Amino acid sequence: MSYQALYRVWRPQRFDEIVGQQVVTQTLKNAIITNQISHAYLFAGPRGTGKTSAAKIFAKAINCHHQKDGEPCNECEICRAITNGQLGDVIEIDAASNNGVEEIRDIRDKAKYAPTQADYKVYIIDEVHMLSTGAFNALLKTLEEPPANVIFILATTEPHKIPLTIISRVQRFDFRRISAQDAFERMRYILDQKHAQYEEDALWVIANAAEGGMRDALSILDQVLSFSDNQVKLDDALLVTGSVTKQLLKKYFDEITEHQSAAALHTMKEILDQGKDGQRFIEDLISFIRDVLLYQESPQLVNVAGSGLKEADFQQLSQSASADELYQMIDELNEIQEEMRFTTHPDVYLEVLTVKLSQIQPKTAQTGEVDPQISQTIGHLQQEIQQLQSTIASLRQNGVATQPRAARRQNSAAGVRSQPKTVLKLDRVYPILEHATKQNLRSLQEIWGDLLNMLDTPQRALINTSQPVAASPEGVVVSFDSSFLLQRANSGSLAADMEAGLQRLSGNEMRVAFVPMDQWPKIRHNYLVEHGYLNKGKTTGTDKKAAPVQSTANEKKDPIVDKARQMFGDLVKIEDN
Repeated sequence: MSYQALYRVWRPQRFDEIVGQQVVTQTLKNAIITNQISHAYLFAGPRGTGKTSAAKIFAKAINCHHQKDGEPCNECEICRAITNGQLGDVIEIDAASNNGVEEIRDIRDKAKYAPTQADYKVYIIDEVHMLSTGAFNALLKTLEEPPANVIFILATTEPHKIPLTIISRVQRFDFRRISAQDAFERMRYILDQKHAQYEEDALWVIANAAEGGMRDALSILDQVLSFSDNQVKLDDALLVTGSVTKQLLKKYFDEITEHQSAAALHTMKEILDQGKDGQRFIEDLISFIRDVLLYQESPQLVNVAGSGLKEADFQQLSQSASADELYQMIDELNEIQEEMRFTTHPDVYLEVLTVKLSQIQPKTAQTGEVDPQISQTIGHLQQEIQQLQSTIASLRQNGVATQPRAARRQNSAAGVRSQPKTVLKLDRVYPILEHATKQNLRSLQEIWGDLLNMLDTPQRALINTSQPVAASPEGVVVSFDSSFLLQRANSGSLAADMEAGLQRLSGNEMRVAFVPMDQWPKIRHNYLVEHGYLNKGKTTGTDKKAAPVQSTANEKKDPIVDKARQMFGDLVKIEDN
């Protein structure tokens, strides 16, 4: 048989073998023991924390006739078939590749049939947040009226993308990240069972690099075992994970706290020359400073044994910098980490970072002293205030009335306050209106929810109060009820991201144009006038509204009405003069 990865060989087969999820596993076991089994569950949490494993164990436990204390026996025919993925009544579905309405309708139709071998038919839908809006609607009907002896287990890493109508019909279990201590204990147990040699410091490096995922920890452990001929050594673990040794981090930290920027730059270059990853260096440094900060607050909060340093090292480090300096360092590291995400020259950012960290000073406000430069600035401001007060008093004596705040507020409400005007990009709007139809608008509204799900959270918040008002095969016009949100939309990448999403959903290149909601009727009317769809002779003076149709009996024969209705649908109203 070919080699199997560690995370597959050591996949949990009982609830007690799932690492770090005692609350979830105990609740599920109690539900099985008391026969209080729900028809639908939602397992949510980060990757590699045991969601799918728990779902398969749950499917075995509820169908095992020899289960004890909520645990499956793993010996009977049903348990072995589920473990090997050969039982037809336990169906695993990947929603990332089966996210359409037809796939969910097929599940709904087949769920009506009774299980063939097991007591319960179990559907495990992984990455359920990838389902389309239509697929969620199809699933909702089944969850509202579930067939007997059918259980749905939905697993996801992004529960915020699941509609609330689905969440309200399931029992939700949140899987938390695996702690470094739990990951360390599990890896040590596996290596003891394999009779492999290992260094505990190496296991701590792997546990920290896994960032809360047990599957990631076992995958890294697999790499280290392959790299070092079935041994786990500290140097090999550092090399595979791209992490930095604690001694080098301590040396770098000592140099920046002593403001030795030249020496710190040399140490940083030494770290990069060893092939360490820049992003991993930032993450390790943040974790290192966090440990120092926690040790200052309470030494019991830090696992000194798992840190790779000694107690004396932490005592010295905690006295090297104040808490305020450590806060400033973490702020700088977070900022540089964001900037480094898309760069191909991390060494430049790290050099700038090193100089900045070496120049950090404690804030003088904490010692009760006042910065001379701040004092000078405050003095200048006080002088300017006194001069302004003298000028106002002089104006009042000369009979010049100063405008009270209430009057300024009224003028502001009346439009006196100057604000940047909303820029209307009619050159983007008019080409869309040229071929706009009511059917295109309806088609767009059907995929509007899917389009919003493709945007990131800030963009969805920005467009939450908008709506499409016109659509053609070439594009869509979106109206905003707030000029502020419209300006934000025009200044960012929202239009480009929506165009990319529309191309993925429809297969066509479509332009997106934004307009203010209060000006949309005027824009629509002006377009009809400028392109000869309305009889301008029927408007008078400054009246900007379209001329009403003389007879509603002939509206079906009026080409103007036909064109307007073709473009805007039910928004067109016909009035008698």
